[in-house]
Amino acid sequence: MDIREKITLLPHQPGVYRYYNSEGSVIYVGKAKDLNKRVAQYFVDPARLNTKTRLLVSKIADVQYSVVDSEADALLLENNLIKQYKPRYNILLKDSKTYPWICITNEEFPKVLLTRRVDKNGSRYFGPYSSVMHARALLEFFRSNYPLRSCKYKITSDAILRHKFRPCLDMHIGRCRGCCVGGVSREEYNSWIAEIEHLLTGGVNDIIRSYKAQMQAASDELNFELAQQYKLKIDALQQHYSKSIITAAGERDVDVFSLVFDGLEAFGNFLRIRGGAIIQSLNLGFRMQIEEEQAAVLSTFVAEIESKFGELSKEIIVPFLPDVRIEGVNFRIPVRGDKLALLELSAKNSREFRFNSLKQREHTNPDEFHAAVVEELRKALGMDVAPEHIECFDNSNTQGTNPVAACVVFRGGVPAKSDYRKFKIKTVVGANDYASMKEVVNRRYSRMLEENPDDLPQLVVIDGGKGQLNFAWQALCELGIQDRFTVVGLAERMEEIIRVADPYPLFLDRNSQAFKLITHVRDEAHRFGITFHRSLRSKSQINSALRAIKGVGEQTEQRLLMHFGSVARIAAAPESDIAKLVGDSLANRIKTQLNND
Repeated sequence: MDIREKITLLPHQPGVYRYYNSEGSVIYVGKAKDLNKRVAQYFVDPARLNTKTRLLVSKIADVQYSVVDSEADALLLENNLIKQYKPRYNILLKDSKTYPWICITNEEFPKVLLTRRVDKNGSRYFGPYSSVMHARALLEFFRSNYPLRSCKYKITSDAILRHKFRPCLDMHIGRCRGCCVGGVSREEYNSWIAEIEHLLTGGVNDIIRSYKAQMQAASDELNFELAQQYKLKIDALQQHYSKSIITAAGERDVDVFSLVFDGLEAFGNFLRIRGGAIIQSLNLGFRMQIEEEQAAVLSTFVAEIESKFGELSKEIIVPFLPDVRIEGVNFRIPVRGDKLALLELSAKNSREFRFNSLKQREHTNPDEFHAAVVEELRKALGMDVAPEHIECFDNSNTQGTNPVAACVVFRGGVPAKSDYRKFKIKTVVGANDYASMKEVVNRRYSRMLEENPDDLPQLVVIDGGKGQLNFAWQALCELGIQDRFTVVGLAERMEEIIRVADPYPLFLDRNSQAFKLITHVRDEAHRFGITFHRSLRSKSQINSALRAIKGVGEQTEQRLLMHFGSVARIAAAPESDIAKLVGDSLANRIKTQLNND
């Protein structure tokens, strides 16, 4: 049966579909509220699909499906099948590292420890934690406030009665109560474990209230030593969890999801709030092999978190709605208040995760990093093509003297110093930055059109405001190439992007890689131009001091400078020493003129 005929027979029910290639391998797994309508979208109008999706469709040889009861079931089944088959064209988790968990072992006297492996041995696991430092800080807090054992003994009641163990150093220094020798009852020890478990699930406020009540009761009974112990515990809990407790959020239980998109990549953060405290935070990256709706990526994120952490909260805060509905779960998009603050906190973590991922990629895979930055700049400026070739112009002069200009070139997001060019202003008299900019742009691109018209840049940056930008634009219009690339001005005072015929400037996020790239281009042009200007100014100062003297030509100037090293040393030298090189008459003239100057 032809694949298109088979699609017409798909049911109008929720489910999961699987695309197979001619070799019988699963190449894509998708979910659908209506299998028939969803799968048909791939084949009805291929022109609507992007290039990668059309490539996927061209490789589909067969389709299979599974019907489920609800969208939520379809989401979970899709997530499991993706992990099973690892299809080439599905959204893939980029971060494959194993996150740490806090484990409470399944023993009569449990241990609390850190692990990266979850075993089905009856132990209880809490996490995962995206920061191993945070997990270790929690363990250290528990060990400081609860005298738990850390030994590897298999302690049982029978072994204690048979005096099988000897107390270790931890018991002698007070870090352990010595459960191995009957120093603490099983009931009391497990009450500490219960408190730790409650803390790990967000019950810090409940425990603090309980301690306060017990402290008050001990105080009423004049047992001030016990009351002081409870007070120390309350202080320790409040101090440790002060950074985690979100007082504005109250004592509600919510989950928070946020996503930051960057081309075919997405960076997500998940926060789990229990009793007003963050008890879990996890960052995940996603790479899309074909173009996916943002709602679909969010659904994949939600399914992955549910598979890791189990049942979701009844209330989930999101930046936009996913493309599935889960029974009993209320997806909420906040617009103000404490819930919006939670979403912004999660989004801040997503942006930080994206930034760190890019920085890490800069060291491990610089080509991929620079390509991502160039693509980010393309989106920020609204360009149709990525600015792989960028050129920036800057003028430099001192009160109209020695006017010069510089053109720096970036290729693939990095400086191409062999392509840098410097210009002496030829047709402009005095300090006229606007006319100088027009002259330089005209000279640069008229020559490029003659020598290599296929190497024109995609982006031209003018260091200056509207005046410099408009004159540069006039030069491009006169050459007839104004539509062949994007031209922007970068004003230094406000770091704003100015566009031709646009009255409103564009402000880029100062923390973005796009902003850093375009300011790097501008700063490099400024540095290159200033260096060239200073070298010309130094030469002109030498020329004006010696060449202004009657009888001093180029060869005489060079002979004096080679011998004395500088004009200042010539002025300080005895006239007789100068006369040995140029004669008495000219030496007297040089000495008199330099001293007068």
